[in-house]
Amino acid sequence: MKISIGVILELINFMSIKIKLKSYFLKRPGKHKLKKNKKIKAYLLRLLTYKKNSSFDIKKSKKVLILKYDRIGDMIVTTPIFRELKNAYPNCSISVLASEENKDVIKYNPYIDNIYVNYKNSLLKDLPKLLKLRRKKFDVCIELEHSVIPHAIFRLKLIKPKKIISIHKDGRYGVKGSELKLYDYLTKKDIKNHFGKIWLDTLIFFGIKPNKYSYDIFLSNIERDKAKNYISSLGSKLIIGINIEGSFPEKSIQKKELKEICLGLYNSYSYIKIVILMSPSRASKTNKIISELNLDFVIPSYTTKTIIDVAALIEQLDLIISPDTSIVHLASAFDKPIVSIHENNKHSFRLWAPSSTLSKTVFATSSYGLSNYSTDEVIKYSLGFINQIEK
Repeated sequence: MKISIGVILELINFMSIKIKLKSYFLKRPGKHKLKKNKKIKAYLLRLLTYKKNSSFDIKKSKKVLILKYDRIGDMIVTTPIFRELKNAYPNCSISVLASEENKDVIKYNPYIDNIYVNYKNSLLKDLPKLLKLRRKKFDVCIELEHSVIPHAIFRLKLIKPKKIISIHKDGRYGVKGSELKLYDYLTKKDIKNHFGKIWLDTLIFFGIKPNKYSYDIFLSNIERDKAKNYISSLGSKLIIGINIEGSFPEKSIQKKELKEICLGLYNSYSYIKIVILMSPSRASKTNKIISELNLDFVIPSYTTKTIIDVAALIEQLDLIISPDTSIVHLASAFDKPIVSIHENNKHSFRLWAPSSTLSKTVFATSSYGLSNYSTDEVIKYSLGFINQIEK
């Protein structure tokens, strides 16, 4: 792997500035030094994000790289960008820098030409890939972080596209996002809309007005046939999927509430089967919970090894009940009826709300985690959707 002198100098410069920023951040100076240290950090941040202006017209772009190497749900919400950009610029090659966790979301996406896997917590592991991307000479990079993130800045500096687009950033250390020379275009601050709309706004600089905002999940016949065969084996009952897993243990559906929801649905509508979604990492724990419920109409799903396996199963379900996780966004991608359970955080809900045309949300009383939410409401909303499905 050959590394040019210019790249080496950039790496040294970046690492030295990053170390200085980190050391200043970790210090606990007295009040009289706070103002001075803030100025130093602001200076270093400006230095780190300096970039020479390019006169390139992004409407002539042939190669675009989109950075989205975080969680599964984030990638699902990003999918409209790929479709709308490709439809407007059919000759443009679209590449995505994904994570090991979320890359399967776009595995079969026809709007994407190349997928690269990123390991943001391992610089040595990531460096060859970043240098490879640099040699691709991208016209535009679209970065979707809403904060000033060092690892994103580092990747953009190394990849070195002609133009960089991002969403509004409030800035850091007293430096406004608009003062960071690294970013050629930043969207306006949006305090009203969903992340799906906020991220899609990055396409306005290409002159694109989106035709639709729906998410895209593409499956192969392998995943789809497996899900269809499983559902067919359950008979002609109405099939309800329940995801009990949250992004954190505090955001999961507990056994007590799960039993109340299952019994409430069955007592009002006995012609159902409830399938508990099950990932490989939690298979034994999920099976134990189902066994302890001792309800013959509640069964485990087959083990879903990838998010595409989960998506194929969700496509075949009649109704989904879930905490606020990627499952909600998968259900939205297929426009399935969804009852979501969310912590009492209206700001977070605005950014990540289900986009299905049939959706209801039950809020917990706690601002963090699912404590003290109404299982009666979950049952009521679910039964409402069942009645609509039956009609």
